[in-house]
Amino acid sequence: MGELIVLAERRADRSRPTGNTRPAFFFDLSCPFSYLTAERVERVVGDVPWIPTAGTLLRRTEEFSQPAAVRAHAETCAVALRLPLVWPDRFPAETPAALRAAAYAAEIGAGSRFALAALRLAFCGGFDLEDPEILAESAAAAGLSLRDCFCAVGELSRDGALHATARGLLLHGVQRLPAIRVGRHWFHGDGALAAAAALLRSGPMYDSPLVG
Repeated sequence: MGELIVLAERRADRSRPTGNTRPAFFFDLSCPFSYLTAERVERVVGDVPWIPTAGTLLRRTEEFSQPAAVRAHAETCAVALRLPLVWPDRFPAETPAALRAAAYAAEIGAGSRFALAALRLAFCGGFDLEDPEILAESAAAAGLSLRDCFCAVGELSRDGALHATARGLLLHGVQRLPAIRVGRHWFHGDGALAAAAALLRSGPMYDSPLVG
């Protein structure tokens, strides 16, 4: 039985490499650095899968241990990138319902549209993503059926894949979000996008498996 549980978790873990070099973008809807990267990721590295994960399971959850430092750093990054940044009243806080909706959106090919709408509502508008009205706005912006979206929100079983993916990221040495996977290479934190872009420009001779 224990082996079956482990196999099921491995199948649910979306951090597993796919055998090609196409980048993948891992994010959490409660993470301001995920928002700052989401605004630029497809302009910099092209079309990528957007993969939601339960980021609060990662070891370096600065949002909860050092929220003032995280806010200051994120605000500095936002100014440098010329992006707006407004803090939700409940920051830092987990967003399990919104993550379930994001997982559903990813399944039907609307992952990037839903996630970007939700992140903008959270970090441009300061809205609470656990508010059903705000979730409904995110779903509408992504063209999702509200009925199907809210059905997904109620499916607690979706948490298993979100948590399995976070644990998979930890096994790859990823300790904070966002994270970008390019082949067997991993990049995490606010510098992940620039490092991934450098890898893609340099080709297969880039030999660092993880860049923080």
